[in-house]
Amino acid sequence: MGRMIDGIWYGDERPDTDASGKFRRRDSHFRNWITPDGRAGPTGSDGFAAESGRYHLYVSLACPWAHRTLIFRVLKGLQEHISVSVVHPDMLDDGWTFATDFDGATGDALFGSRFLRDIYTRADPRYTGRVTVPVLWDRKTGTIVSNESSEIIRMFNSAFDGITGNTDDYWPRDLRDKIEEVNRRIYETVNNGVYKCGFSTSQKAYDAAIGPLFESLDWLESHLSVNRYLLGERLTEADWRLFPTLVRFDPVYAIHFKCSRRRIVDYPNLWAWTRELYQWPGVAGTVNLDHIVRHYYFSHASINPHRIVPSVPRPDLLPPHGRG
Repeated sequence: MGRMIDGIWYGDERPDTDASGKFRRRDSHFRNWITPDGRAGPTGSDGFAAESGRYHLYVSLACPWAHRTLIFRVLKGLQEHISVSVVHPDMLDDGWTFATDFDGATGDALFGSRFLRDIYTRADPRYTGRVTVPVLWDRKTGTIVSNESSEIIRMFNSAFDGITGNTDDYWPRDLRDKIEEVNRRIYETVNNGVYKCGFSTSQKAYDAAIGPLFESLDWLESHLSVNRYLLGERLTEADWRLFPTLVRFDPVYAIHFKCSRRRIVDYPNLWAWTRELYQWPGVAGTVNLDHIVRHYYFSHASINPHRIVPSVPRPDLLPPHGRG
């Protein structure tokens, strides 16, 4: 299940379950921002200017929060400007590791570290807390810029536009209030809702989470019957924050997290939307079902104590989506 060493927790997410059996996600610790000129962002300190080759991203291909940062790295053409290291899919007593005995796990390209915790303590030797992905590292100052995925994708959305020339905007000013409204509901009931179901340790906690999850999926299905994307005809951050959860839903969450009332393939509009986003240029390359399936079923001993990795349905995300 995990262990505590010198104030740092390594292992699965069971310790974030409170006395009532409800799963409660903790806030991220590093909250600096990369900006075009290095001025401070909404939180944190200044000094993190957008520069090609300066920043490095640590991710898990299994983690939906890390996945969204990989998607924005592709959408905004940042592959040549921000390098990446991929952790091993197994997250056991030592947490995320840089073992390389699983296809796609790269090791730590910067320091050759054994564990992701080494990156956290390199940034702050006195760090105590959770060791999570993604992590955005600054080579120049030798520290972590951010480990908050929702803020990293907004940095990627605009901070490097002057370097890449890619001005696609997934957080347009005129839609920000609506995006935030949609994000709040989807985060609470879907993105984090599946975890609330999966990590519940009481029937009451599970029942309180499963209803809102499927109410939101039903709402999204209805909404997408008359809208191409979540905010109408414009693809936005809200869509890309939802996609990593839905692409994992049928092979993992429906089974492992007991979110089994319906599958995403049972929702014609949601499924077509998921397939369309998967086919967006470069996005399919960010989806690694081998890492996803291995991580969830093998790492969460509190849910699957025998660590049996099942034969799961592989979503048929191709051929063409067929949406107009």
